[in-house]
Parts: sequence; C-alpha cells; structure tokens
Amino acid sequence: MTTSLLGPDEPPACQSHRLQGRSAYFLVCDHGGNRLPRALGNLGLPPAELERHIAWDIGAAGLAHGLADMLDAALIEQTYSRLVIDCNRPPGVPSSIPELSEATSIPGNQRLGAADAEARRVAIFAPYHECIEAELDARSTAGRRTILVSVHSFTPVYAGVARPWHAGLLYNRDARLGRILFDLLQAEGDLVVGDNQPYSVDDETDYTIPVHGERRGLPHVALEIRQDLLADAAGQAAWAVRLARLLRQAEMMLTGSR
Repeated sequence: MTTSLLGPDEPPACQSHRLQGRSAYFLVCDHGGNRLPRALGNLGLPPAELERHIAWDIGAAGLAHGLADMLDAALIEQTYSRLVIDCNRPPGVPSSIPELSEATSIPGNQRLGAADAEARRVAIFAPYHECIEAELDARSTAGRRTILVSVHSFTPVYAGVARPWHAGLLYNRDARLGRILFDLLQAEGDLVVGDNQPYSVDDETDYTIPVHGERRGLPHVALEIRQDLLADAAGQAAWAVRLARLLRQAEMMLTGSR
C-alpha cells in the first residue's frame, strides 16, 4: 500500500480555473509551480536552485492564467515542482524523476526506491492527469469542441548555447494547430519562431500532448515562450494579449479548414 506523500493541509496536485469558460480552448500547465511536498524537504537543494528552470517553467503559470482570463478558457495547472515528478514525462523514464537536471545533481532523487517513486506518481502525477481526463471527458459528453494548448517556457541559454527563438510551437503527428500558429506568429514580424524548436514532441519525452491530445484526436499544440520574456508580470501580460489575439485567429482558421 502506498503511503500518501502529501499532508491533509497541503495543496492538491490539480489546480483548476474557469472550468465553465465558454472558449473551445482548454489550457494545461504541466510545470506551473515549484512547490515541494513537506515530506521531501528541499530535495537536498539550496533555495536558489528551486527558482531555476530545473524546478519549474518560469512565467508559464502567469501566462496561462492571463490567457485563461482573456479567452474565457478552462485551465488545469500543476503547481508541484517537476523535480518531484515531471508531469509531462511518462512515469518510469529517467527524466520522470531526474537524478540529474541539466548539470545539477538532485540529492533527494538519487537511488530512489520503487515505493517512493510510486508514492510521487500517486500523489502528484496521477491526480493531475485524472483531473485533465475528467474535464475532457465532460466536455466530450456535453458535445463541446475542445482545442488543447499546453503552456510552457524555455531557458534563453542551454548548455552554454544561446537560443534565438522568442516562441516555439511543438507537435508530433498532428500539425494542424501548430502550423497555423507558427504562420501567425511569423507574420507578427518581430519574432523568431521555432517550428518544433527548441524541443519537439514524441512518445518517449512527452506525456500531455500524446495522451490527451493525439489519442483523443483533439487539435493541440505545446506552446513554448522564452523565459526572459516572461520574467515579470508585465511580460506575461503582454504575451497573453498577443497570444489571445492569435489564438482567436487560429481557432477561426482551424474551424474553416475542416
């Protein structure tokens, strides 16, 4: 029997916003927070490490909330750190509970036993994805159209190499929404846009898009914005305004293409 990792007074893994929103857009934020369960202490890390990208997607939650409000869209957010368990990785792969993230060793994840890994999956990963699944099922039952957008952010520099992109659109088998948004962002004229850059989606390194988007046949995209552009509330708000406008255009184009 797996002992609960979270105390009764700790926040649940799944945070929901605007579930009754009228938009077809359904937003998720896999790496929105850097909270650690009390039982895990600080995973052996100094506080400064928990403010870095290794712990969360900086600015992504603020952007997602802004988009949810402007679009009147549902949002499901995960607020525990990806260092506890990464909610956008299949459980059991090495990057699910990383012993090393970028060049940083994570002491609290070293030589983790199967029972401890399962406790993290049960407490954080499973409830988050069950929450998404339940809402998508409810929308389907109600006959509501759904467009899935997973909101992320990425570092300006990785392994010493600068990343030129301001934004990236990620997808795998279904390029419908990704290609539309890529063209719309390119047409803005002031952006360097990545087409499956700085990452791409696949079944080994991603979970949310393959499971909740591809398997259901929903139009979808993983949206990546560079973190220095989301470093403060003003940057998050500016990107929310821009993306809300473009997502509305994308929805009309997507509907017209069917």
